[in-house]
Amino acid sequence: MKSAKNILQPEHRPLKTAVLVLDESNTLSFAAAVDPMRAANRLAGRPAFDWDYVSATDEDPMLTSGLTVPSFPLARLDDCDLLIVVASFQMARQATPSLLAGLRRIAATGATLAGIDGGPWLLAEAGLLDGHRATSHWEDLENFTSRFPNVECRSDRFTLSEGRLTSGGATPAVEMMLHLISTRHGAGFAARVAGLFLYEGETTPARPQSRQAGQSGHKHNSLTAKANALMEASLNDPLPLAQIAEELGTSARSLQQQFRLRLNTTPQDHYLQLRLAEARRLVTDTDLPLIDVAMATGFTSQSSFARAFRTAHGQSARELRQNETASSTTPLLRTAGSSAGTSASVIPGFTVRARHH
Repeated sequence: MKSAKNILQPEHRPLKTAVLVLDESNTLSFAAAVDPMRAANRLAGRPAFDWDYVSATDEDPMLTSGLTVPSFPLARLDDCDLLIVVASFQMARQATPSLLAGLRRIAATGATLAGIDGGPWLLAEAGLLDGHRATSHWEDLENFTSRFPNVECRSDRFTLSEGRLTSGGATPAVEMMLHLISTRHGAGFAARVAGLFLYEGETTPARPQSRQAGQSGHKHNSLTAKANALMEASLNDPLPLAQIAEELGTSARSLQQQFRLRLNTTPQDHYLQLRLAEARRLVTDTDLPLIDVAMATGFTSQSSFARAFRTAHGQSARELRQNETASSTTPLLRTAGSSAGTSASVIPGFTVRARHH
């Protein structure tokens, strides 16, 4: 296998890129990979990126929105500088022997490999992330870490490793692509690309994923963000406020003040809402027994869990699960072991053009 060429360095030559799109890929994740390249080409007035769309089979892939992406099969791709794998659902079904063999074949040419959303799962299944830093969506990260012990799993929004790039979801994928543009064409140029999307966030990889984005104009500062990260890492065994404050080198009172100031809530209530949001996800997205859901979210008794859940979500966990089951015959589960189908349908007349460069 050839060593991957370092594409994260200044270069005027167009980056030859293949975007491998899997069935049921999240439309936003797909756009996050492609639109920064399109915008870079537009601003540069020349091809900074030259890309094609590739599929796992002879069939054009369909996104979760119902849009289809005209493409050609991975088996016909000879080489590229960068292969971006975009996937979201049904990883067990998507990870066919032919697909994994195709990924290994492209890796052997020395191409850099990138995975977005569910893409890292497929790269890891092919053994192409062994010994590398990598991330996955926060919903899947625990399973990802358990399934791939030879991968250096991170909770970062996106990761960089030699010849490998991985992103946990759509917005981090935008950040990852902006970082790539910055290394090849300069920070100023990347900032102009970001400006086209009104994106004002950071594009550095070493930032943790968060289960909750800012709401109602409230934003974390450094202290509350670190406290939030500690809370998210210990949903099953809630940490006392004093311990969180001590680990952060501050006082419980100061932490209370900062949560009030920045998020208009208390640390205790914020922690409870994180646990109850995770409980809702486990109720709707898994078949865990409700007692296990309660334990996984830090409730020591079924009765206290039931009261808190009903107060937060307006119905019991059992009622929610029954309603979800009745309204969704084929849910799109994120988990890699899922084998459920998709209810998406083709939208007549809507496709994605095969080339944008």
